[in-house]
Amino acid sequence: MRRKSKSERQKELLAILRAEPFLTDDELASRLNVSVATIRLDRLEMGVPEMRERARHLAEKVSSQVISMRHDEIIGEVLEIEVGKWGISLLRTGPKMGFAEKGIVRGHHLFAQANSLAVAVIDSPGALTAAARMRFLHPVYVGENVLAKAEVESGEGLRRHVHVVSSVDEETVFDGHFVVWAGVLKEHERSRRTWKPTEEGRNLV
Repeated sequence: MRRKSKSERQKELLAILRAEPFLTDDELASRLNVSVATIRLDRLEMGVPEMRERARHLAEKVSSQVISMRHDEIIGEVLEIEVGKWGISLLRTGPKMGFAEKGIVRGHHLFAQANSLAVAVIDSPGALTAAARMRFLHPVYVGENVLAKAEVESGEGLRRHVHVVSSVDEETVFDGHFVVWAGVLKEHERSRRTWKPTEEGRNLV
């Protein structure tokens, strides 16, 4: 089998990254059947940043489209979004997120990622979570990356129903259905005494 020239390899590397921008150097090396050092040299020559930097740049660009919450309020990095329709975010788990002895990520981090993404896809500056139903299907271990995908399924008045599925290496670990209030609360509605649970469940805000 003829060995690819440097220019051919770099051209293929760029094509792969356009389709899958979050592959690590190890994964790219495996795809192209070269060493990790070769991938790093190719990236440097072409001015392509490493995976974490690529993800950060994309997240900053995409987050600017979100109108329902500030960038620093979103749990995880928003990778793609079409406000009012769907969105994708990535959560990189670390030691502080898990149980010390088990190394399993605490469930509230998975919920927070899914919940903030469900709110982020809503096209309203006053979006709030009204109710949620969720299932934790498999444990997530510290160091794993969680990819969450949200889709706005329906809407009635100011309510939006958002379905979020989170996965690790294509295995579903979390499944949640959120009811998001897409309107700005009026002054008389801001009191906890007048803010009542929805029919679908208790208010979680």
